[in-house]
Amino acid sequence: MPHPNQAALDFLLSRRSRPAKTLIGPAPTRAELEPLLEAALRSPDHGKLEPWRLIVLEGAALTKLATLAQERGDALGMDADKITKAHDQFDRADLAVAVIEAPVISEKVPEIEQTYSAACVCLQLLNAALAAGWGANWLSGWASHDRGFVEKGLDLTPRERVAGFIHIGTEKVAPPERPRPNMETKVTWLSA
Repeated sequence: MPHPNQAALDFLLSRRSRPAKTLIGPAPTRAELEPLLEAALRSPDHGKLEPWRLIVLEGAALTKLATLAQERGDALGMDADKITKAHDQFDRADLAVAVIEAPVISEKVPEIEQTYSAACVCLQLLNAALAAGWGANWLSGWASHDRGFVEKGLDLTPRERVAGFIHIGTEKVAPPERPRPNMETKVTWLSA
């Protein structure tokens, strides 16, 4: 007979990301952030390859990324609204953690499974932050896929990619609940 952790299950059944634009300071201190990072690093990892790494972004680093998003968007001739959205993602943040997919060459573990593992790190960090009482949101956006942005701003190697930016801060307003997927249309039961 299993021994359920009802509090954990209740949390998962009610979890809700908080829009990054609604997060304010204070953000977690280093001491408050470290257990959340530790939880994220306990993500599923087929082959124990650890095909990811984390970059904690604060203060001047976020300002630098905001400026770089503006510069890259202008250089690419992007729509002003898209540029502003990417700029503001970093300019308005007090703390973000970049989850970097860093694939490892492996004969046993396909790269796609390593991508899934990096996504698990994102979700695990997001849920750890929410469980600890912080507001948190997982963002990406065009800048996270732009090689010029990620190589200059985050010093990524050519094989590395941004799996997501996890923004963490104090929630200034609780968002309303949103519609959830219908289990009847999303779940198929096979028994034979």
